[in-house]
Amino acid sequence: MSSLNALMVAIDAAMRKRDEARQALQARAQAAQSAQAQMDQLQDYAAQMQQRWGAQENLAVQPEVMYHQYQFMERLSHAMGLQTKAIADHAIRVETAQKALMACELRVTSLQKVVAARRRDISLAQMRREQKQTDERAALQFIGRTFGLQFQEA
Repeated sequence: MSSLNALMVAIDAAMRKRDEARQALQARAQAAQSAQAQMDQLQDYAAQMQQRWGAQENLAVQPEVMYHQYQFMERLSHAMGLQTKAIADHAIRVETAQKALMACELRVTSLQKVVAARRRDISLAQMRREQKQTDERAALQFIGRTFGLQFQEA
């Protein structure tokens, strides 16, 4: 029974670790969604800027203004490149957290199966003890009836 109690303590610890892994996965998934939302905002802004400047093609624009526009769009493109790398990093973190969660769930499941097997073994041993006691009582009663001896059951 003490090994069963030790296994129950191990299951509790494994469940806590699994819950922590699940929370970590949720946090990382939320961070990945935030990074993707920021990328969407950058892309939308870049598209708006392109559309704004595309609508003004027929207008005469000073070279300095065009230079600043191109420079701004280059910086915006650089920011989108950095955000793409951030999204990839978040994807790796999410995948790592998913693997950690799966490992924790596997540990909990395997410990639960061990406990179930131990309980079956304990139950089977109890049934065998009870069957042995029943068989012994029946044998004593048979001997008592056959040979006229009276035994008192304890």
